[in-house]
Amino acid sequence: MAAKTESGGGGGREMKKVLNAVNDHYGGVIVHVTEPMEPATFVSSLTSSIAHWKLQGKNGIWIKMPIERVNLVEAAVKEGFWYHHAEPDYLMLVYWIPQSPHTLPTNATHRVGIGAFLINQNREVLVVQEKGGQYRGTGLWKLPTGAVDEGEDIFAAAVREVKEETGIDSEFVEVLAFRESHKSFFEKSDLFFLCMLRPLSFDIQKQEQEIEAAKWMPFEEYAAQPFVQKNEFLKYINDICKTKIDGQCSGFSPVRASRFF
Repeated sequence: MAAKTESGGGGGREMKKVLNAVNDHYGGVIVHVTEPMEPATFVSSLTSSIAHWKLQGKNGIWIKMPIERVNLVEAAVKEGFWYHHAEPDYLMLVYWIPQSPHTLPTNATHRVGIGAFLINQNREVLVVQEKGGQYRGTGLWKLPTGAVDEGEDIFAAAVREVKEETGIDSEFVEVLAFRESHKSFFEKSDLFFLCMLRPLSFDIQKQEQEIEAAKWMPFEEYAAQPFVQKNEFLKYINDICKTKIDGQCSGFSPVRASRFF
């Protein structure tokens, strides 16, 4: 639905629709386009809405465009909107009303990944060989790794990835280290957390889709792989893991805290 405003002079007034919107916390509005409409009708309502919000002193306009309303995207872009971000079921468009540089926040810039370090009582580390990715066909044995899902805690992602790839049950102990890199995944930055987990089971049942092989390997044998010794990042991970095994390293454990904002 849309609200209506009156405009015009002389002998009559023209009723124009203003798109329904809710105020955000920063002097702007958020529009959820739910009803089907023709592009021409949408443009008419959009131009009236921008004028209305300008009179109200609004700043940024956010339009959440469901994938079902893709026919309206071009019309919005022609009116001055630009892409902010996209999700599987919608595209977010933005517009800045004031005649000044916009202060709208940028889209999320990072992907978060984890590496899982598990070692058993025989000083053997859990390792895998992957069927795909950059190490495919190299014969490299590596730690289980994966991406953190949206809304998922880092420690939960580490436990999940280990279970999915190897069938091993585990519990999170601590974050041993992390690194940040840039211009990697779709030109975004990447955060990678090395997590230590405590194995709760030891019988490996590898995932057939992504994992070529999985096993418990003596840590010294794993660390001595030529590829690992030549790769600065992997060698650094091994040095951290060895320091932890030797009891000379303390990581970061999760602590529940209230949100500050």
